[in-house]
Amino acid sequence: MTTTLLARGARLFKHGRMSSRDVRRVLGPEALARLQARVAASELQHGGEIRLGIEAGLPISYLWQGLQARDRAVTMFGKLRVWDTEHNNGVLIYLLLAENAIEIVADRGLVRHVPQSEWDRVMTGMREAFRAGRFEEGLAQAIDAVHALLLQHFPLAPGQVNPNELPDAPDWR
Repeated sequence: MTTTLLARGARLFKHGRMSSRDVRRVLGPEALARLQARVAASELQHGGEIRLGIEAGLPISYLWQGLQARDRAVTMFGKLRVWDTEHNNGVLIYLLLAENAIEIVADRGLVRHVPQSEWDRVMTGMREAFRAGRFEEGLAQAIDAVHALLLQHFPLAPGQVNPNELPDAPDWR
């Protein structure tokens, strides 16, 4: 019981000391702009939508409930309206800095085509880059991997244009 309380307290402290400044420290304005441009360029070539969600720490309500990065990623998938695309092919790439946790949440239109092992492979590459402190590189690799999957499963027909249903800029908090 004491160990659980200590662990919960340590987690609360770790997340509580993180802020949006930490996001700006690891991904400055130039890096965020490059990631936005990468998403925009990707979406010109397929019919899917990619969102980046980056948070310094979890909200205290999540911490008190013992929720994890996956729980928050699923919530952000809804809050950022990634699910709200015509072909149900939106993808959220989520990074939680306090825990160096990463999650990918894909809508049902893409999930039916891509096995979990493929998503796990993408996240493995991200983890390696993040462990080395290369956050922009890890996110860029993830965008490229999701791009390849969307290009494979939702290619644009000749002359077709992706209507860009979601913002391309990373959502960071």
